[in-house]
Amino acid sequence: MPCARFFVSGHVQGVSFRASTRAEALRLGITGHARNLRDGRVEVLACGSDDALGTLERWLAHGPPAARVQGVVREAVDDEIPDGFYTR
Repeated sequence: MPCARFFVSGHVQGVSFRASTRAEALRLGITGHARNLRDGRVEVLACGSDDALGTLERWLAHGPPAARVQGVVREAVDDEIPDGFYTR
């Protein structure tokens, strides 16, 4: 199962971005986590099918209604596949 790490920049902290990302990931059958970074970005580790990861990436480009996403950077990763989807 492929995994990707996304770094989402913009106004993405304090707007329910992580919780909304978790809900979308669970809907898509994706495991992983979402966490705030000190520099104001949100990091999302996601493992799932290629189609699900693509759908999540498109969702991350907009996020929840209160977010103002400026950019999404995607990196391939070889992390272990986590159980469930967590926010940190």
